Amino acid sequence: MYEDPRCPYCKEFELTGGAPEVDARAKQGKLKIQYTLASLLDDRLGGHGSRKAVNALRAALEEGKFEEYHAVLYANQSAEEVDGYTDAYLLQLASKVPGLRGKRFESAVKGMRYTDFVTASQAAYERCGGPGTPTMLINGEPLPEKVAGAIYEEPMTKTLLDIAEGLAGHYTQNGG
Repeated sequence: MYEDPRCPYCKEFELTGGAPEVDARAKQGKLKIQYTLASLLDDRLGGHGSRKAVNALRAALEEGKFEEYHAVLYANQSAEEVDGYTDAYLLQLASKVPGLRGKRFESAVKGMRYTDFVTASQAAYERCGGPGTPTMLINGEPLPEKVAGAIYEEPMTKTLLDIAEGLAGHYTQNGG
């Protein structure tokens, strides 16, 4: 998944699109989610909110709370043009995740401890051609443009994942 925390389309995917199906399959061990967290909207619209949110998400990963904090950030996302992810707001949102808010997390957020990660994640996004956010790759391959919008509908995402799962099983059985 390629996402930018300020992206309203990412919010749509996460809250009303295919993300619940993706998350359910990950919890069942049927797939692995790998995020590349971009901060492209900071450059495009101004501000530092995406970078700060990516840094905070990395700090949440250190605390074993990435999934929960990721969900809280999207559920409380400001309008795209508002640089809403300030240190204070990120810490306020962290209070909604039991066990996340503590000295180590607060220090990481306020001090941008994971700046190198934020920069590397944006560079990884750019190396793949900056496909827009959100973008889902299945088995490392982007969805064909004709069906890429299907990720905004949970039933369509389920169908895409069923097909990919079936293909993966076919190739595994046939040594491919």
